[in-house]
Amino acid sequence: MSTEQALLERSESKCELCRATENLQPYEVPPTSDGSADQSLLLCDTCREQIEDPEKIDPNHWRCLNDSMWSTVPAVQVMAWRMLKRLSAEGWPQDLLDMLYLDEQTQAWAEAAGDGSDNDTSVQHLDCNGARLEAGDTVTLTKDLNVKGANFTAKRGTAVRGISLVADNPGQIEGRVNGQQIVILTQFVKKSG
Repeated sequence: MSTEQALLERSESKCELCRATENLQPYEVPPTSDGSADQSLLLCDTCREQIEDPEKIDPNHWRCLNDSMWSTVPAVQVMAWRMLKRLSAEGWPQDLLDMLYLDEQTQAWAEAAGDGSDNDTSVQHLDCNGARLEAGDTVTLTKDLNVKGANFTAKRGTAVRGISLVADNPGQIEGRVNGQQIVILTQFVKKSG
């Protein structure tokens, strides 16, 4: 049986990450795949494109990992872990990562692509006092902020709960104020608690 046939059978002809049924192709999990079904996945074009080109990642697409991360197939677990790690600044992926258990061998394979390495070049979000902000934190506004396009002012002292970090800009976070999701400059917030 060919690798593709084995993958189609194992996955029931669905993308092993998002369950899509169209444009499926085998994907060899880097960096050391031998091309076997054990070290490959069946992926749709959407998943493949976003894995291979981080610029095209749509975080909402990857909410599918909430289900696929529980797969018993090590190759699926590895790619679920890698994508959750890439998206961890969004907040919700970190919660899933905290629940995901990989055995030692699978964890080593997942980290082999470098997605798990914490290096000092990563973007750090700091509040007005230099405290490090994490996704999900609660912050307090230190200044009245005019919210462009929403016609209201976010008042000093307002608590913003469950913030998310803007991945490529350490000076910005996102949070919900008056029921609207807004971008807030980190220099105008203080970490709470």
